Amino acid sequence: MNPGTTRDAGLLNGIPRQRPTAREAADETPEGGDIAKTPVTAGTPIGPQVRGLLRRAVQLVPTPTGTPFTFAYTLLLLLTSLYAELGDPDTVRTLLEGSSTDVQHLSRTPVLVLLASALWIAGGISSPWAVGFVFILTALERRVGGVRTAGVFLLGHVVATLVTEVPVGVSVMAGQLPDSSLHRLDYGISFGLMASVGALAGLLPPLLRWPLLGVMAVLLTQDLLDMVDPLASWGHPTALLVGVVCWPVLRRADRRRAAGRADEPSAVADGQVGSYVP
Repeated sequence: MNPGTTRDAGLLNGIPRQRPTAREAADETPEGGDIAKTPVTAGTPIGPQVRGLLRRAVQLVPTPTGTPFTFAYTLLLLLTSLYAELGDPDTVRTLLEGSSTDVQHLSRTPVLVLLASALWIAGGISSPWAVGFVFILTALERRVGGVRTAGVFLLGHVVATLVTEVPVGVSVMAGQLPDSSLHRLDYGISFGLMASVGALAGLLPPLLRWPLLGVMAVLLTQDLLDMVDPLASWGHPTALLVGVVCWPVLRRADRRRAAGRADEPSAVADGQVGSYVP
């Protein structure tokens, strides 16, 4: 599932040189009569624009130091996805059934299955959920930190799961659904990811925020109309709303982190710290 602001730094070297006189220009002209261009060697430093592009590209993916929560979670999901693809099918099926957040498991071991169900990606590592997880959670963690990112993800995962599964249990007790509905296979990261999308939207400028929410609204509406999986179809907008509800808390955290980053160069200049890494 969540980028931090970037700053491009450049240093101006020296004082602008005056235009050389005609004699000086002639002295610097090689024997061939043509002014040779300065060759680009392997040691030529990368320009500020290239450094800025590289820095932005790095911030799109999780790193151990910049986004430890997303980095560790991504590795864990990669391992479980590879096992689901390459492991013994019967064992994989047993693990997925044991991780399912169906009514029966939620009534017996709610904490265990809520955590275990978020260790698998429905559709595998190549699914859109996996790609969205990496970029969305990286961006969110760079803005609000790993603890808050984990909190948003877990809150959306738990709330949307309960909203979709509790009515199933009530319907079974009322005789409106068969008992087989209590053993429904339900796992994956989609609820947590949708909550992270909703949370990240609140940290973006309006020009990006509202188109993102508009696209998500269209996709979720289409999902509800198709009703391929009615429970998941209702769970996704619920999770998105959970992320939106978190805006006030996350915006305050984002402002505090931005203020802390802005104070770091001043601390370096005053000699309070040894170095500054943007």
